[in-house]
Amino acid sequence: MGLIITCIVGGLIGALAGMITGKDFPLGIVGNVIAGLIGSWVGSALFGHWGPEWGGIFILPALLGAIVFILIVTFFSRMLRKA
Repeated sequence: MGLIITCIVGGLIGALAGMITGKDFPLGIVGNVIAGLIGSWVGSALFGHWGPEWGGIFILPALLGAIVFILIVTFFSRMLRKA
C-alpha cells in the first residue's frame, strides 16, 4: 500500500511542478510520477527534509526538486532537438 501512495504523491507533485513551470513532461501520467519521484529524490538531496510529509515524501523539497528536474529535462531535450 505504501508504494501506491508514494506513486500517487509523486504523480501529484510531478503534475503540480509541470503546471508551475508550464512545461509538459513526456509520457503523461507516468511521466508525472517519474518527475515527482525523481524530484523528491533530488529535492531531498539538495534541500533536505523539511515541511509537510505525505506518503513518505516531504512535499516542499520534492516540489522544488521536481521543478528543477523538469526544467533540466526540457532544457536538454530542446538542445538535442536543435542539434
